[in-house]
Amino acid sequence: MSAATTIFDEQAIMAVLETIPDPEIPAISITDLGIVRGLKDNPPRVLVSPTYTGCPATVAIEYAIRAALDEAGFGEVLVERQLFPPWTTEWITPRGRQRLKDYGIAPPSVAATAECPQCGSPKTEEVSRFGATPCKAQWRCTSCLEPFERFKCH
Repeated sequence: MSAATTIFDEQAIMAVLETIPDPEIPAISITDLGIVRGLKDNPPRVLVSPTYTGCPATVAIEYAIRAALDEAGFGEVLVERQLFPPWTTEWITPRGRQRLKDYGIAPPSVAATAECPQCGSPKTEEVSRFGATPCKAQWRCTSCLEPFERFKCH
């Protein structure tokens, strides 16, 4: 199917994108993470912002988008990286925040402490500003003593 004869079906394309998990946190989709900035027509393209400049998952996410679009019959839709404005944790959807919590990661918050995703206690402390990935920090709950990661705000 050529681009000239393609009907730009935004809902169908977004439905495909909603099935793509973040490679570092598979419990959350790239749409819930807020990195899919939107769709543009003429030429048809998906706009994607990395969570930060140099994020190692960016290329993997773009490849996953390309593969999913191809498989769904949207081979003519381009994938375009958009760096401005930079991604912010405010773009994580409410469903995405809940999925992070359910996965055991405290969602980003401007609060000084995090709510423990295991027991719900606010009695937590940061152990290290550096977690398994640059977008997370290591925390510990002083109530249940479980360690957990907290998604950094930015």
